[in-house]
Amino acid sequence: MNIFYWLLAFVPVSIALEYWHFSAGWVLLTACLAILPLSALMGKATEELAHFTGPRIGGFLNGTFGNAVELIITLIAIKKGLFEMVKASITGSILGNLLLVLGFALLYGGIKHREQSFNQQAAGMNSTMLALAVAGLVIPAVFMYSAHQPHSDRAVQLSIGVAVALFLVYLAALFFSLVTHREILAPVCEVEEENEPCWSLRKSITILAGATVLVAVTSEVLVSALEEVIATWHWSELFVGVILVPIVGNAAEHFSAVLMAGKNRMDAALEIAVGSSIQIALFVAPVLVFASLIFGRPMDLIFQPFELAALAVSITIVNLISLDGKSNWLEGVQLLVTYIVMALAFYFLPTA
Repeated sequence: MNIFYWLLAFVPVSIALEYWHFSAGWVLLTACLAILPLSALMGKATEELAHFTGPRIGGFLNGTFGNAVELIITLIAIKKGLFEMVKASITGSILGNLLLVLGFALLYGGIKHREQSFNQQAAGMNSTMLALAVAGLVIPAVFMYSAHQPHSDRAVQLSIGVAVALFLVYLAALFFSLVTHREILAPVCEVEEENEPCWSLRKSITILAGATVLVAVTSEVLVSALEEVIATWHWSELFVGVILVPIVGNAAEHFSAVLMAGKNRMDAALEIAVGSSIQIALFVAPVLVFASLIFGRPMDLIFQPFELAALAVSITIVNLISLDGKSNWLEGVQLLVTYIVMALAFYFLPTA
C-alpha cells in the first residue's frame, strides 16, 4: 500500500506538466499515476466506512464516489465535443466493471478462499436491474437504426425521454434496496470474522471527500491530455472511451472490489462491481444527457452496434455466473478472458 502513497507526488507533477505545456504523453502518464494512489485512498476509506454502514451502503458509496471521477472526465469531454468518447466511456465502464473488476475480484477471492458465497436474492435483483439498465441503452439505438435516423433530432428527443425513465428507476431501486427491502438483501454469513475499523467515521469521510476532490482536479488534466493524444497518436475516441477512460476513472472500484473479495466479503465486492455498472447506466448516462443540454451540446444515447453486442454478451455471462450464489477463481478467469477479447476487438475496430 505504501507505494501507492508515494505516487501522490504525481498529483502536483501532472498539474505542473500541464501548466508548462509538456508533451501530452507525459501529462497523460503522470495524471494516470496520480489517480492511482487517490483511488487507493478512496478504496481504503470506503472499506472503513463499510464497518459503520454495512456492505450494501458501503458498496453504494464506493460506486458513487468512484463514478464521480468518470462523471467529471466525461462532463469535460462533453464541453469539448468529444461525444464518441463520452458514449464509449459509458459502454466501457459497464464492461470494465462486469468483466475486468469482477473478474479480478473473483480470481483473487477464489485463490484465497477456494469457493465463496453471496446473497443469491440480491445478486438476482442486481442482474434484473442490470438487464433493464442495459435495455434502456440498447433499445433507443436499435429503434433509431431501424428508422435509419441514428443521429437525428428525434434521436436526441428519444434519448432525453429514456434518460428520464432510467433516472426514475435508479431512484426507485435505491429506495427498494436501502429502505423497504434492506433486510432480505443482507449479506450471507461470512466465514471470516470482521476486523475492527482502523479509522474513525469522521476520518474515513474526510479522506474519502478529500481524495475525490483531488481526483477531480487531476481528471481535468487527464482530459486535456487525452484530446491531444487522440489527435497525435491517431487513437480512436471509441477505443479511448471504452478501454482507457474507464480503467483510470474506475480505479477506485478496481481496488476496492478486489480488496473486499480477498477478505471474503463477496456481497460487498459484487455490490461495487455490478452496482457500479447499474449506476453508470441509470445515473451517470442520464446525468450526461441532461448536462449536454445545459452546455448547449445535446448528446444522444445511440451507441454503435458492436458496443451493443458487447454489452449483451457481458450481462449474459455475469448473470449466468451469479445464478448459484457461489463463485470461484475459474469464473474470474473466464470474465478476464472475455474482457481481453473485447478490448482487442475494440482496438482493431476501424473508425468510421
